[in-house]
Amino acid sequence: MEKIDGIGKENGSTEEKQSFKDGSICGYNSLHRLLSANLKPQLYQEVSRLLLGLNCGTTLETIVPPESAKALSSKHEFDLQGFQISADKELLREPQVRAGLIKNSIALPTTAPFSDQKKAIFEKLGPIIGAAGTLGVNILCLQEAWMMPFAFCTREKRWCEFAKPVNGESIQFLQEFALKYNMVIISSILERDINNGKTHWNTTVIIGNCGNIIGKHRKNHIPRVGDFNESRY
Repeated sequence: MEKIDGIGKENGSTEEKQSFKDGSICGYNSLHRLLSANLKPQLYQEVSRLLLGLNCGTTLETIVPPESAKALSSKHEFDLQGFQISADKELLREPQVRAGLIKNSIALPTTAPFSDQKKAIFEKLGPIIGAAGTLGVNILCLQEAWMMPFAFCTREKRWCEFAKPVNGESIQFLQEFALKYNMVIISSILERDINNGKTHWNTTVIIGNCGNIIGKHRKNHIPRVGDFNESRY
């Protein structure tokens, strides 16, 4: 599920034609839709095979979301897609896991007050998480440092103001959804370790389906490529 700034494309139905803000791909709300609209079916199938691979020798099956999820997607302007990945059947049980992946852009310009940016990103993610709950997602994964602009590539220490302890407000925000929808949520945050000199960590927190914090994992291998040095954080 990817947050977008509009729904539609340049050449499509009346319902699909809406004004796009910055962030679209040549007027399309995702690469998937751009390719499917502009490639011949046979070529698109081959491109999809190369990009996505095959599942048990066949292309991925799409999942049609319920009307309640579609309504959230339309009202809050985010793209919603689902695919079914098959596996060999087990003999003693019939497990089914539905994983959700959220990719979002920032909600306000980085020049806005930090408190406003934080509030806006919570408001933006809420309906998307709600759609995941409506779809019956068991495990929901958010993108790295979802609650802030991705500032690890800069030298500006002011972005560390977004850092919070593991039990901070961003995790509390997600705990309510985990409990409400009976889902496990994987949340990546910029952690401030208040027990050890307020050290900053790039941390993933695992929130259980009862709203409990199961555990956390701190990134150990800090990338350094050219002038990109994440260890400054």
